[in-house]
Amino acid sequence: MRVDIWSDVVCPFCYIGKKRFEAAAKEMDIELEVHWHSFELDPDAPAVQQISNTERLAQKYGRTTAEVEEMERNIAAMAKEEGIEFNWQNANSGNTFNAHRIIHLAQSQGLGSEAKEAFFYSYMTQGLAIGERETLEDVAARIGLNPVEVDDVLDGNEYADIVRFDEEVARDQLKVTGVPFFVFDQRIALAGAQPREIFMQVMQKALESADQNDVQSDDGFQCNDEQCDLPK
Repeated sequence: MRVDIWSDVVCPFCYIGKKRFEAAAKEMDIELEVHWHSFELDPDAPAVQQISNTERLAQKYGRTTAEVEEMERNIAAMAKEEGIEFNWQNANSGNTFNAHRIIHLAQSQGLGSEAKEAFFYSYMTQGLAIGERETLEDVAARIGLNPVEVDDVLDGNEYADIVRFDEEVARDQLKVTGVPFFVFDQRIALAGAQPREIFMQVMQKALESADQNDVQSDDGFQCNDEQCDLPK
């Protein structure tokens, strides 16, 4: 089954959604052909933030530090249910444009999902600065990418047009306002980090229906402009 996924590597719900989606496919014994697409939540972010993620979010959205910490604890608890250790105290957000370019390089070699997983882990569990070249090179080496090819990408503009094209399709054609966003067999769309059972229902629907288009978005947690909708 082909699945196209728009997400960003600093979006915790994208990581949660990835885990739920993969678990659902495994339970249903479905072989996946995953195509990862770029979606920058904050295209203007600097490579490295000078303040903590908690302080940055509090300033950006006019919340208190305590409110943001509660939000992050709630997300961490949800992530833990999917086997993700979200060390939000150490999260080091930054510009993700180059991370998306490395993911496209990896995808060209059949390592797209490995790259995505490695970037999620680097940001959410290890607390590495996602916009720094050292982190990009570390992730690339971890999944076996050729360091010369990685340097060529980071020193030039390769895959930049693909990142922009992904975002244009998301914005203008699919009307995506938040991520994660899934499209199954290029026909059935699902927005948000839905429960595993919903993923199973949608994948079963994709298997049974060859000509029906649908979008489901109820109760799916998403990140939009780097702000994450949380369970109440």
